[in-house]
Amino acid sequence: MSALEIPCYSFTARHASRHLAQFYEHMIIGSGIHIQQFTILAIIKHKGPLSIIELAQALAMDRTTLARSLNPIERDSYISIASSKEDRRIRIVSITPKGKEKLEVAIKLWRKAQAEFESRFGVERAAKLREELRAAAEAVAA
Repeated sequence: MSALEIPCYSFTARHASRHLAQFYEHMIIGSGIHIQQFTILAIIKHKGPLSIIELAQALAMDRTTLARSLNPIERDSYISIASSKEDRRIRIVSITPKGKEKLEVAIKLWRKAQAEFESRFGVERAAKLREELRAAAEAVAA
């Protein structure tokens, strides 16, 4: 039995996820940010400033892992992290003007990656895959 024939949903999802992440990583590398950083910047730009907890929930990540992922983009001034005005214990993540500029560069490359994936996999299949993955995540979400 080859690795791809292991009848485990988790293995198959993680295997596909690694390949897709590598594909997107390769496609947007010219932007100077990684795909996970792209996702973080895109969520913050779309939703506005978020607490660390809200951002972790949006990404389905634990706060410790998220904190490690935020360090390089904070260091590069793509995001700012500050205490909430209402509750100093809550840290709020915002995208900076420099982060918005970086995201715009990356979005152009991401769009090319999206189009390339759809050309390889099929537009309808890609849309169906996205729907099914969302449904699977919702089915097992705590």
